[in-house]
Formats: sequence, structure tokens, C-alpha cells
Amino acid sequence: MRRRFEPLEAQAVALPMLEPRGAVRGDFAVDGTRVRIVGLHLDLSGLRRRDQVRAILSHVEACELPCPAVLMGDFNQWGAAGGAMREFAGWQMLAPGRSFPSRQPVARLDRIVASSDWRVLATGVHHSALAAAASDHLPVWARLELPAY
Repeated sequence: MRRRFEPLEAQAVALPMLEPRGAVRGDFAVDGTRVRIVGLHLDLSGLRRRDQVRAILSHVEACELPCPAVLMGDFNQWGAAGGAMREFAGWQMLAPGRSFPSRQPVARLDRIVASSDWRVLATGVHHSALAAAASDHLPVWARLELPAY
């Protein structure tokens, strides 16, 4: 089934940082439903990372039109439930699998966090020689559905 996918707006998210890190938000119409996607790369420092998550959540909540949201990227968070991940109360935290380092993955640093609107159908890590050559992180993925929309 081919879906209609239309970009609506995009904006960089201002993050407190000591090292080069960032986040960008994009809103899209998918088959007429507005969805919000945030791609991110968070700090190695736990305190800074928590501040960055708070900044991203504040940005998402301040958007004029609320809608289902997905945040994804390199969270640089080793534990699944501690540290900065505590900020995601009410969100679904997905750790699809070991993705770092790409040649012999041992850590789940790359995550997907979805608002409660979504139903999670599947998650995983894309393993291929090309993916391992492209980055020190393997791509993670999730198949999500909006049952109420």
C-alpha cells in the first residue's frame, strides 16, 4: 500500500550542549494525518543529556498543533530506564537491539521513543556490511501504527 507523505514544516531544536550534538523536528502529513518526527543525537554527559531531553520535550509540547510523535536517534544512554530516559514518562521507549559499535554491536544506544498514540508492531536493527561501513551505529527501525486515526 502506497502512502501519501507530505512535509509540512521543519525546525532545528535548540539544545544545551558542550560538544557537537543536535535535534531537528519535522511535521508531516501521512495520508492526511499530521505526525511529528524528531531526529536527535544526544550528549555523552548524563547531566547534559537530561537537559537535552527536557529541551526536546518542551519543544514538542510547545508546538502549536499537538499530534502523534516519534523521537529517534543516538541517545548515548546505556541503561534503558535510568538517567535521561526517566524524562519520558507517558512515552513508549523502544530499544530495538544492539546497534553500537556497528562492526560488533554490544550497546543499545540508538532508541526510538513514541508517544502513547502509537501501537508498536515490530522493532529491529538493520544489519548489513553497507550499514556497518556507513556509520559506527547500525540503523534501528520500528513499525508503528496509529489505530485511532
